[in-house]
Amino acid sequence: MTKQTSLVLILLNAQFSISQPVAAKRNIQGIYAQSALPDLLKSPNSVCPAQLGTAIDRIIDRPQFSRSRWGIVVQKLNNAQNLYSRDADKYFIPASNLKLLTTAAALQKLGANFRFRTSIYGTDDGLLRLVGRGDPSLTDVQLTALARQLKLTGVRQLIYLGVEGDRADDIISPDWEWGDIQADYGAPIGSLILNQNAVTLQLLPQQVNQPLRLVWQDPIAARMWQVDNQSVTAKPKSPAEVVVNRDLSGILQISGQLSADSPPESVALAVVNPAENFVQHLRRVLLVAGIADNSDRVRLNIIEVQKQLAKAPELAAINSSPLSQLLIETNQNSNNLYAEALLRALGSRVNSSNSNSQKGIIAVKQALTTLGVDATGYVLADGSGLSRHNLATPKAIAQTLNAMAKSPQAAIYRASLPIAGVSGTLKNRLQGTPAQGIVSAKTGTISGAIGLSGYIEAPNYEPLVFSIIVNQSDRPTTVLRQAVDEIVVNLASLRRC
Repeated sequence: MTKQTSLVLILLNAQFSISQPVAAKRNIQGIYAQSALPDLLKSPNSVCPAQLGTAIDRIIDRPQFSRSRWGIVVQKLNNAQNLYSRDADKYFIPASNLKLLTTAAALQKLGANFRFRTSIYGTDDGLLRLVGRGDPSLTDVQLTALARQLKLTGVRQLIYLGVEGDRADDIISPDWEWGDIQADYGAPIGSLILNQNAVTLQLLPQQVNQPLRLVWQDPIAARMWQVDNQSVTAKPKSPAEVVVNRDLSGILQISGQLSADSPPESVALAVVNPAENFVQHLRRVLLVAGIADNSDRVRLNIIEVQKQLAKAPELAAINSSPLSQLLIETNQNSNNLYAEALLRALGSRVNSSNSNSQKGIIAVKQALTTLGVDATGYVLADGSGLSRHNLATPKAIAQTLNAMAKSPQAAIYRASLPIAGVSGTLKNRLQGTPAQGIVSAKTGTISGAIGLSGYIEAPNYEPLVFSIIVNQSDRPTTVLRQAVDEIVVNLASLRRC
């Protein structure tokens, strides 16, 4: 490759526009501070197995939960013997407990050492092409490293910039709610993902009666959004209420107010156009690396590109961390984008005409069936649990947990889960209780559904597997969580008697 080699980039990411409301402080992941548990739960009496059913029933049969659906199964880890079961064979919306299925399948099918790879290839026509493979962890830091590698090969100018879209039915689940796909936790998934396809907008008060000042975390984002700012700075001590919407045409609409003495408000948004977002960041890092940008956008046929790459040498590449590390972000922080990227990575290995997400669902089913999980125990609509069309029985989730505990990947799988009172989405829950430090479990929270499923190393009893899911409740999430945590504390207090 000569020093004046040109660069053509094939970006496998889609363009789309959507319209739905986003609340400024909405948090779908369920990372909330846990309200103080009753003192009796901080040092409860030991629970005998014969007493466990009564103890759990006393919690979930309270009048305030009379309209809620509870699905629960508690089993001994060693032999899957049931210690407690209520509607364990019934379908529930699992929320992010679904990630237990996706990550189990990913470990089985992809392996703990699997890495996403983003590559730049040379071709016989003297041009270069960049191909992404859906790395959810790719950031500007890795993109800069890729540009520096490319500079070392002698590339000095960027002449052509080709953009090819992913399938429109593959970048985001059609079953996700409109409000979800505007926020960062519902960002679109494609072959190229940068900075998790999300951006932060900060709203700052100015002088009274002036509109709020908008500060984008990423300067490139400011050039990509059309904003209708109808917000206002109110008098000191005024109530704060800011609403950020994206209308059907893709215009970002900002309304409401902050008081003049209010701290800034931050809103995390999904990018509207992932391909363009990646292109603009790439151009920036190439210029910084000393590669001149003389490009005009062209569209290239993806089949032709694949043929050209068949014998093309790889000139530069960036690998993600291994899957064993990516799972920690997926499960501990309940990262939807990571889970969906894993689903599509699974799908890329399935020979089918379906989209990669649909092929990924096929792969998950294949892996779980191999593990011995009943295929009738779940219905998958995505890989993250954000869709309300997902269904799973507590029994199927427990089967998955039991199977993974007996697999060669057991330690890696369990290490990816939050620990009660210590890490991830359980960091602020169950602190100061007998469950702290001995419960490794996946949380789940979407509107109308919460869950907690995982393992318990009860010090005075055998290791346990459990799955607790609550659906169709009119109770506040904090109330439901406290009831779930009460159950878990009872499980942690089991003793042989």
